[in-house]
Amino acid sequence: MTTLNEVKEFLGQKHIAIAGISRKPQKFGNAIFKELSKKNYHLYPIHREMVNYEGMKCYPDVNALPPEVSALIICTQPAQTTGLVKAAIARNIRQIWLQQGAQNEESIRLAAENNLNLIQKECVLMFAEPSVFIHRFHRGINKFFGKFPK
Repeated sequence: MTTLNEVKEFLGQKHIAIAGISRKPQKFGNAIFKELSKKNYHLYPIHREMVNYEGMKCYPDVNALPPEVSALIICTQPAQTTGLVKAAIARNIRQIWLQQGAQNEESIRLAAENNLNLIQKECVLMFAEPSVFIHRFHRGINKFFGKFPK
């Protein structure tokens, strides 16, 4: 289970790549990008075909990211997650957040074998401060039912 210290360690990174940016505005990777961009993070969108997103350069893959990137949020289908985790390991990106629904057993195993700080089964927007009402409400519900990281 994820701990609050692990979440704080991840969110302490200032250069974060986001895999799962989409041309479809309703996709969750886009929502994460928009919210975190308001919170003084330097974000690096990843999409293999898009040249830019929201006026920022889009990177085709993890290997193309600049060296200052120290964290990766993955908002993709589980079938794509393992390749992203392997690429992050090769780039020595030690902080990985698997947004709900992106995780798979192989990625979790790889992260454990390589001593990565892996956050999974949690929504990054519930923890990134300041959070909007709906995320504060969700956090309160999780605390009430004992599902909030300690």
